[in-house]
Amino acid sequence: MCGIIGIVGRTEVATALYDGLTVLQHRGQDAAGIATVDGSRLRLHRGPGLVRDVFSAQDMRDLRGHAGIGHCRYPTAGAESSEEAQPFYVNSPYGIAFAHNGNLINTEALRREMFEDDRRHINTDSDSEVLLNILAHELQIQERHQLTPDHLFKAVAGVHARAKGGYACIALILDYGLLAFRDPHGIRPLVLGERMTPSGKEVAVASESVAFDILGFKRLRDIAPGEAVFIDFDGNIHSRRCAEGAVHAPCIFEYVYLARPDSMIEDVSVYKARLRMGEKLAAKILREWPDHDIDAVIPIPDTSRTAGSTLAAAIGVPFREGFVKNRYIGRTFIMPGQGERARSVRRKLNPIPLEFRGKNVLLVDDSIVRGTTSKQIVQMAREAGANKVYFASAAPPVRYPNVYGIDMPAANELIAHGRSVEEIRQYIGADWLIYQDLEDLREAVAEGNESLKHFDDSCFSGQYVTGVDPGYFEQIELVRSDEAKAHRRSA
Repeated sequence: MCGIIGIVGRTEVATALYDGLTVLQHRGQDAAGIATVDGSRLRLHRGPGLVRDVFSAQDMRDLRGHAGIGHCRYPTAGAESSEEAQPFYVNSPYGIAFAHNGNLINTEALRREMFEDDRRHINTDSDSEVLLNILAHELQIQERHQLTPDHLFKAVAGVHARAKGGYACIALILDYGLLAFRDPHGIRPLVLGERMTPSGKEVAVASESVAFDILGFKRLRDIAPGEAVFIDFDGNIHSRRCAEGAVHAPCIFEYVYLARPDSMIEDVSVYKARLRMGEKLAAKILREWPDHDIDAVIPIPDTSRTAGSTLAAAIGVPFREGFVKNRYIGRTFIMPGQGERARSVRRKLNPIPLEFRGKNVLLVDDSIVRGTTSKQIVQMAREAGANKVYFASAAPPVRYPNVYGIDMPAANELIAHGRSVEEIRQYIGADWLIYQDLEDLREAVAEGNESLKHFDDSCFSGQYVTGVDPGYFEQIELVRSDEAKAHRRSA
């Protein structure tokens, strides 16, 4: 999961791109970058760290131009060094800057094709650079004197025919405009917006609509699965569906955890979806434990707060803020390495003893992935004086790796893989544990948009909408497990 944004404006866009990235920062804390077009010259600055730390005042002054793209990175397979900070750039054909959110599952086969058939060298381990070079190659083979939207859409169709996985991409093409496209299943999100200024219409694309809110853009719609949108430097929008027949299956974990609650994805309010998750989970609690002795519902901030509020109301129990969050510690889920995640939990959360002392508390979290964070939080509640500590997950058990851009790599690092709910309860040290049912989660999201019939819920169900080649899970475990990452960092 990464954050991407692109703007074709009438005036300088670097500041707007920077501001947009700051509200997409929750999607990636590892690196950031901006590329702009200044006449026929591309200007690019990128580096490791948070958005606020990557760009100096001089960097922003140097990023001149009326069109540009930005990226904040969350590393998955092979994207951990500063060299993999995006946007990437190739100078042929035309000069293309490129930013990508997602993950390909046939990267190694494509890398071989790039070298053996396309005669293109891939300089990093990032699948984003592979995608960029596929796009560049598909543009290169178009017969043309002048690049047209039709040529661009044929090139994107060629990308879809070769790439397999989840991806949302934006490309800045010198002398032409901005190209945005989404994988045929629409796994990763991408939205289109516009605003009117005294100088004329400006157009933007972004991972989440919340980026438009801060910039004053109006959300027009989601870019459709398999669709490509080309925005020329005059602000004219051209679009075409470049892949047909695939099942539309947006990532359901966006609604559970990844996206900000003030975003709209697939015409569904993330906030409202989380409210419904709490209602569904409350109904299950009342079915399974109607005579519960819960004294208070306490969310684990921030993503579970919304679901926790409706859960508490539905079971008739006070909703209390029992943990204070340190705003200067990043999202622990997307931190590299279990050691760093574990150390950050106590730096990030501090309990309020008055809300725990002598009470039977139900802690609500958005999900349980590795289980070590949940275990620490249960212990913190006991140390704060709780009589009994119950635990509820607004998502089903995460039993399978995610292969489309979320860092849930090795199955043996997932606490629910191969374990019963009772075994998980014992591991985290809770007195009682309850999970959301998968069908209830699907209904909670789909209620906001009746046209949504399918989701990528592979980390819960083990069903992968793209299919997965034999040996792939073993391959990603070798490069994406915490042990593998620690080995590379030490090397």
